[in-house]
Amino acid sequence: MVSLRAKFFIKIMKLMSLKEEGVLDIEKQRKDLENNVFLFKKPRKMKVRSLEINGISAEWLHQKDQIEDRAILYLHGGSYNAGSLNTHRSLAARIGKVSSSPVLSIDYRLAPENPFPAALEDAVSAYIWLIEHKNIKPNKIAIAGDSAGGGLTLSTLLKLREEEKTLPACAIGLSPWTDLALTGDSIKTKADVDIMLTENEGEQSAELYLKDIDRKHPLASSLYADLKGLPPLLIQTGTAEIILDDSTRFAEKAEKDGVKVILDLWPGMFHVFQIFGNLMPESKKALEKIGDFIKETMQ
Repeated sequence: MVSLRAKFFIKIMKLMSLKEEGVLDIEKQRKDLENNVFLFKKPRKMKVRSLEINGISAEWLHQKDQIEDRAILYLHGGSYNAGSLNTHRSLAARIGKVSSSPVLSIDYRLAPENPFPAALEDAVSAYIWLIEHKNIKPNKIAIAGDSAGGGLTLSTLLKLREEEKTLPACAIGLSPWTDLALTGDSIKTKADVDIMLTENEGEQSAELYLKDIDRKHPLASSLYADLKGLPPLLIQTGTAEIILDDSTRFAEKAEKDGVKVILDLWPGMFHVFQIFGNLMPESKKALEKIGDFIKETMQ
């Protein structure tokens, strides 16, 4: 059952008309995303240190009581063409808090200026940096991301496996975009209840990111990849979003490929509802489950 607090925020978001039906204006989309995160604050005791990793702007998010021999690599959402350290600082920091882990959040390169595989290269580079420069062992690293960043999280695992790198302890995808071909039934069946995303926006974003590359390329759309050998996964998604099937089909495929996967569905919840942190009981509980998953897999 959807909480009263969640219903309130859903009404507000509907009034904000977040759904994009026309031709994408990338600069406007980026500015709107920056302007819409004013509600979301990082935990008060969380410290932020800016740094650069192989030319990539990044932030190290940490607080005193966290365990320093581990880290979470966080990859923000934004359809591969928007989003920043600022827009997702709160979400990344809260995942760090509930898991007692420092977080490395990166400003990976965005399309259309830097199409596929630029973002993937940056994510892999950041992961290697954690191992080689922070001396953190792979079994003490988690990779997490939301929406496009959730898809990028899974693609990063596949690229690391391809390069024969040791994989992290686990990965978390929040409403991950795993099918840039947009073939799931939920693209149509959830169109009326989704308060944020549209098929039109997805089509344009996929084209900007992939250019002439096949939208079913396994390193862009992990739904079409061989998933054997991936570490434990937590896929967490609301049921009121058009890319719901990106999660359900991916989880089903992962299980068939022998991957330990938890599909955590939240009835009535919207796209990346976890960003609301302590403002909604659903988002607070979802974050706690993420923290528990990370702690259990890093033991």
